[in-house]
Amino acid sequence: MEKTYYPTIGLEIHAELKTDSKMFCGCKNDPSASSGQVPDSQNTNICPICMGHPGTLPVPNKQAIENVIKVGLALGSNIANFTEFDRKNYFYPDIPKGYQISQYKYPIVSGGSLNDKAITRIHLEEDTGLSKHDRGNFTLVDFNRAGVPLMEMVTEPVIHSAKEAGDFARELQLLLRTLGVSEANMEKGEMRVEPNISISPDPNKFGTKVEVKNLNSFKAVEKAIEYELARMQALYEAGREDEIVQETRGWDENKQTTFSQRSKENANDYRYFPDPDIPKFMLSEMFDMDAIKLSLPELPWQKRERYQKDFGLGEELETFVVDSELSKYFETVARSLPSLEQIKIASNYILSDMLGLLKKDATLKMPSPENFVILVGMIVNSEITSRGAKDILAMIMKEDANPKNLAEKEGLLQQNDEESIRALAQKIISENQNLVEQYKAGKESIAQAFVGIMMKETKGSANPQIALKILKEELQK
Repeated sequence: MEKTYYPTIGLEIHAELKTDSKMFCGCKNDPSASSGQVPDSQNTNICPICMGHPGTLPVPNKQAIENVIKVGLALGSNIANFTEFDRKNYFYPDIPKGYQISQYKYPIVSGGSLNDKAITRIHLEEDTGLSKHDRGNFTLVDFNRAGVPLMEMVTEPVIHSAKEAGDFARELQLLLRTLGVSEANMEKGEMRVEPNISISPDPNKFGTKVEVKNLNSFKAVEKAIEYELARMQALYEAGREDEIVQETRGWDENKQTTFSQRSKENANDYRYFPDPDIPKFMLSEMFDMDAIKLSLPELPWQKRERYQKDFGLGEELETFVVDSELSKYFETVARSLPSLEQIKIASNYILSDMLGLLKKDATLKMPSPENFVILVGMIVNSEITSRGAKDILAMIMKEDANPKNLAEKEGLLQQNDEESIRALAQKIISENQNLVEQYKAGKESIAQAFVGIMMKETKGSANPQIALKILKEELQK
């Protein structure tokens, strides 16, 4: 009988916050320079404070603290009244002070949930510098990122699959962008995910956990968790579960495997103590929590509920939730349409045809909502065929113009005149006797081939239902 193993996953997620300056000094918080995206920008946004020179004093960034409060309020968390910053002591070449200013006992945020997963805490700290190992047999350090405000979220160990972990991280990125507190661009290192993973044959007990550090894509998060769960299960099944040790592991993107880096530290190893250079805070004296809460934008889950209720959309609404500019365009259109049926048609054309054309041709632009609404009305009123609608959409994305005028000019208004359609049907039949013979031999699907020829002849303007009816009548003569 195959044994069952129970996975348990908790996430630690770091996100760099969007502020003008760094966490404890006036240096520019420039994500592009901090991630090494700008050539020759290394060590340009630094000063004695973020470099940890003796005698310098850190001054906390109020906007960064407010950003963390916004996240906590959005998640229904508890916002601390008293908080403080601590020194987290450990050595690494890209930590200029020899310690990191963080929070330990008194985080700004505790509790709350996201995607129905409980959150333990959210605290504020400073980011480290960036080590570069790709120049030769040595390491270079860029300190532009050192001191950038960094939010760390820690979840409860309540996640049980790689997909749940990936979905949670995606939802957090969306929330941070919606709140405007972080771009959370994983490619630039603005958001890093570190899962703590364990399995156990007993559903009531945790196994020995390992942490996989600094994962910078959702795909890597899911792949690393899947790999670790499989590795641990294989060790259990081989009777070697004692080889699963508490450690920190890395992810090798090329090999698609994790590898051991070092034994996992405990809080005591960091020798936390309150930073003597930074005063304690009473947050209720610094911030109006009610005002901050009222200032929050519509949150992703609220937007999903509204799109389902007001617009009757299903899974397709997620594209609008993720893309704020696209959703603004859609809502402008939807407010001008009289029925859910027309709103649904508009949504389909935006998400399939319009986005598809934009992806193929960067010179195209979304048409004005007014002209797009006219196009939707023409589709609903059967003034144009679906083929004609696609052609007109491409035209108004190239040069915004009234769709009705274009349809008349290009001969794309749907032809419902049975007499003219019958005349064209007779002409097509007379020119394609080989297809006629196949139809009369019992291959009735040939009728659709004739419809295709007619649609081509009329540039898609013939009413396909009327065309099919008349073609069958003529073929049976």
